[in-house]
Amino acid sequence: MNVLGRFLPLVFAISVGAQTSPQPADSWQPLSFLQGTWQAKTGEGSTAKVTGTYAFTRELKGHVLARHSIVAGCAGPEAFDCEHGDLLYIFEERPGQPLKAIYFDNEGHVIHYALSTPDATTAIFLSEPGPGPRFRLVYHLEHAVMFGKFQMQMPGQEDWKSYLEWSGGKQ
Repeated sequence: MNVLGRFLPLVFAISVGAQTSPQPADSWQPLSFLQGTWQAKTGEGSTAKVTGTYAFTRELKGHVLARHSIVAGCAGPEAFDCEHGDLLYIFEERPGQPLKAIYFDNEGHVIHYALSTPDATTAIFLSEPGPGPRFRLVYHLEHAVMFGKFQMQMPGQEDWKSYLEWSGGKQ
């Protein structure tokens, strides 16, 4: 058998395999329900009374989903920062890798989150375990209203305590 006869089946198998390999799913699709500008008003049980808006937008040629927020009004205890500002960036380190998020605020907090989407209208951001409290950020869309929760879990505890809860419709 000549050299061409030996390698032709291999070349054919490689080309067929390349044609039939599945395309990776759009890793951003499960978060599409977040995109847009949303009203936010804190609910009962929140640390402070806050109103404002926040927007989830794709940035950097679609490689990042960014959340920017604007506080319109705030009343809370003296220890609550009514001048609060923060940024949340959702990203994929490499194609096919799970989405992650990183949070920054004007108080110097930085939180690294793993991200899950248990259903088509829920996104859960869970901080990495460490020596201090864990944080959970939840967004859930129900009947055109986005509900959000920022929760903490103290070391050694199993329950999550809500620090802020909010809701609002899309603008």
